Amino acid sequence: MENQILLEITKKSIEKKFDETVKIDKTKLLTDFPFLAQNGATFVTLTLNNQLRGCIGSLQAKRALLDDLISNAYAAAFEDPRFYELTRDEFKKVKIEISILSTPVEVIYKDIEDLKSKIKPNIHGVILQKDGRRSTFLPQVWEQLPTFEEFFSRLCYKGSFEENCLDFHPQIFTYEVKKIK
Repeated sequence: MENQILLEITKKSIEKKFDETVKIDKTKLLTDFPFLAQNGATFVTLTLNNQLRGCIGSLQAKRALLDDLISNAYAAAFEDPRFYELTRDEFKKVKIEISILSTPVEVIYKDIEDLKSKIKPNIHGVILQKDGRRSTFLPQVWEQLPTFEEFFSRLCYKGSFEENCLDFHPQIFTYEVKKIK
C-alpha cells in the first residue's frame, strides 16, 4: 500500500505539468498516510527504453517525505540538466523508480584497500566529497559499473574530480536505499 501511494504521488507530480486537472491533495494524503509527514530523502529515477531519462534526489532528509518526493519527481522529469524536459509521449512510456535513502554514514578508512573492504557493492550508495564538491551514485549503479575500480573512477569523473581521486583521500559516505518500482 505504501509503495503504491508513493508511486501515485510521483506520477501525479509529473502528470500535472501535462494536465492541469491533476491535483495532489497534500492535506488528505498527510491525514490518510501520516508517514508522509516524516522527513525523508528520496531519489526519483526515470528510464525510457532501459536508458536513463532523468534522476534527481536528496541526500539528506530535510523535509517531509511527501514534499521531497513531489519536488524530486518534478525535477527528474523537467529539470535534470542532462536531458530535455520529458514530453507527454515519453511520460506515457517512462518507467519510474523511487529510492528512499537511509541516513548517510561516513566511512573512516586508511587507504584504498581499507575502503574497498568497507564498501558493499549492490548494497551501498556512495557519496564522495572533497573541496566543497560531491557526487553520488545510488546502489543501483553497481549493476552498470560492477567493479570497485569502475564504480569509483566514474564517481570521481561525475563529480569533476580526477579519475584517481581516491588517491587524495576524499570523504566517503555510504547509504542504503529502499527501492520502489
